This record gives sequence, C-alpha cells and structure tokens, in this order.
Amino acid sequence: MRIGAHVDPAEPLAEAAARGADLVQFFLTDPQKWIDPKDRPDAEALIASDVDIYIHAPYRINVASSNNRIRIPSRKLLFSHAAGAAKVGAKGLIVHGGHVENADGLDAGFDNWRKTFAYAAEEGGFATPVLIENTAGGDNACARRFDALARLWDAVGEYEVGFCLDTCHAHAGGEDLLDIVDRVKAITGRIDLIHANNSRDGFDSGRDRHDNLAAGEIDPELIVAVIRAANAPALVETPGGADGQTADITYLRERLA
Repeated sequence: MRIGAHVDPAEPLAEAAARGADLVQFFLTDPQKWIDPKDRPDAEALIASDVDIYIHAPYRINVASSNNRIRIPSRKLLFSHAAGAAKVGAKGLIVHGGHVENADGLDAGFDNWRKTFAYAAEEGGFATPVLIENTAGGDNACARRFDALARLWDAVGEYEVGFCLDTCHAHAGGEDLLDIVDRVKAITGRIDLIHANNSRDGFDSGRDRHDNLAAGEIDPELIVAVIRAANAPALVETPGGADGQTADITYLRERLA
C-alpha cells in the first residue's frame, strides 16, 4: 500500500524524503489563480524517481458552471494542467467536481462535464488521467452528495475518468464512511486515489477543514478501513508540515501493515 502526502511544490522529492513518502501531490501553479503551468527544471528527476507523482488542479476550475466566463477558462486550464502533469510523469490530475449556480442548473452542469470529456476524446484524450474528487460543501455541487455523483457519472462514465475519494470531504459532505467504498464503486466502478484526511468539523457540516488523523472528528480507524477496502494509494493533506504528515503516514502504515 503506497502512502504519501500533499507537499510544497518547490522541492517535492525532498519533501517526500522528509516524510518517507511513497507518493506526493502538489500544485503546478498558485491554486487560486488562472495560470498555465510552466516547464519544471526537475521534470526529468520527477519522472525517474521511485516516488509516484500526482498533481492537484487549481481550485478555480469549475467546468460545470453555466457562466461562460468561468466554464470556458476552466476547461482550458484543465487541459493545460493535464499537459503540465504529463511533463512530470504524473499518474493523475485531481480536480474538484465543481458546482452550478442553482439547483435547476445541475442537469446542465453534468452535461458540461460530459462535453469536457467528449471534447478531450476528440482531441485524443487528456494528457494525464483526470480524477474527479468529491467535495465537502455546496448545495448545488456535482460531487458532494452521492446522488449527484451518480448523475455526474451517468454523464461522464463512458469516458476514461477516474475518481479520488477524500475522507474529510465525504464526512463534511454528509456521506457516511462506514460503507463508502462499496457505495462509490457502485457508482464509479473505481477508486484511483484516497485523500486520507480527518475533519475539524462535524458530520454534514459542509466545511472543508482538514485535520491530522488522530485529532479530528472522524474515528481514524474508519479512515484506515476506507483505504484497506479501496485498496488504492493514499495521501494525507493534513497540517503540521513534515512532522505532522510523517506522524499521519506512520499511523497509516502501522495499521495497514
């Protein structure tokens, strides 16, 4: 079972070594801005490394939106970050499921996701596998509640699309972790990556605030059980820098051994 962490993008391999991580996730640009990634001088080292690389797409991306000024730049940014992720040998590009402006627009939002993958297919596919991640908040989110997730997969499931399960987001989004792997796989048929995070807030709070595994509102053994059942690589996006994340990685390894 490969375990790792989300790290600062400046020197991801050094960050991996500091944590004893098998995999790392990082951003290629400021996640709050509309910026295309530049070529990285460490690309060859990242590709050659035994550390698995995952890239998280910018938070600004929302291809579900009915607003052309958001949806069209989002689609372009998703393509550019998939290309940038391919240049560092990434195994996946994680992107949030997005949301629409009101509940009446959900059908259109799901169709906008379908159009994104349809266009990618016409162009030969994304340069890096895209993993849609469940989200914590928003009444009009495309991937918070699993009834919405099922509708999203009805729209995109014919394409090669992966899924990233975030345990904090599921808890805060009102989805019980106890049988979550079975429920997700019944919808998507797959779980490609786990974001193994505890939550600072209560069940169905809608708040996306990660905590270290032993410190949050979720029983950490439930998080371990999710990883074991999914049989997928996992990474922590938890606070505390190298020390905090090393403790979380150690906790997972000891219990998954």
